[in-house]
Amino acid sequence: MLRILIADAHEVVRTGLQRIVQSQAAWEVVAVASNGKEAVQQALLTKPDVAVIGYALPLLNGIEVTRQIRAGLPMTEVLIFTVHEDEAVISQLLKAGARGYLLKSDANSELIAAIEALATHQPFFTAKVSEALLRSFAERTHQQELPLSPRERQIVQLIAEGYSSKTIAKLLNISLKTVETHRAAVMRKLSLTSSAALVRYAIRNKIVEP
Repeated sequence: MLRILIADAHEVVRTGLQRIVQSQAAWEVVAVASNGKEAVQQALLTKPDVAVIGYALPLLNGIEVTRQIRAGLPMTEVLIFTVHEDEAVISQLLKAGARGYLLKSDANSELIAAIEALATHQPFFTAKVSEALLRSFAERTHQQELPLSPRERQIVQLIAEGYSSKTIAKLLNISLKTVETHRAAVMRKLSLTSSAALVRYAIRNKIVEP
C-alpha cells in the first residue's frame, strides 16, 4: 500500500486531491493538513511514502515544509503542488529536497503519474516547469538566493501573514527576544525600514502569496 500525505491551504483542493488518490486501489491517504506546521507534524507521525505539498501553506511555506520533512524522513519524497512557474522558487524547492513539481492546472491529468514516479524515487516535473528549468539553465541566470536563513524566512512569512512577534514566539516555541533579534537581522540584511516593506519583499520573493 502506497502511503500519501496531502497538504494544501484550501479545502476544495485537498478534497480534489484525495479523490484522485483514492481512485487508485493500492494507494492510501494517511494524513491531510491545512498548514505547514501541521503538514510537518503529520508527516513525522505517519511517515508517508509521498507527501503532496501545496507551496502556499500558512505558517510554513512549501520550501520550509519540504526541508523539514526531508530532514526528518529522508525516504519520503515530496511533490510540490503549486501555480508558480518561477525559476527562483523551483530552484529553492529543489535545494530543499523536493523531487517533484506539479502545476495545479495539470493535476487532473498528471497527479497519478507524478506520484507513481516519486514512489519509485524518480523525479517528476510538469512540462512547463521542465521548460522553465531548461530555459534557466540555457540562459545561465545568476539570480541571487534569498540572503536569509531558514528560520529568518519562516519569521518573514509569519510577519507577512499578520502575526505579532508575541504570537510568532509561541508558534515557534522561541522567546520574544529571539523573534525580535531575527526580525532586526532580517531588516538589516534586506535594508528595509518598515513592516510594510517586509511584506512587499515576502510577496515579491514568493514567501507568501498576495
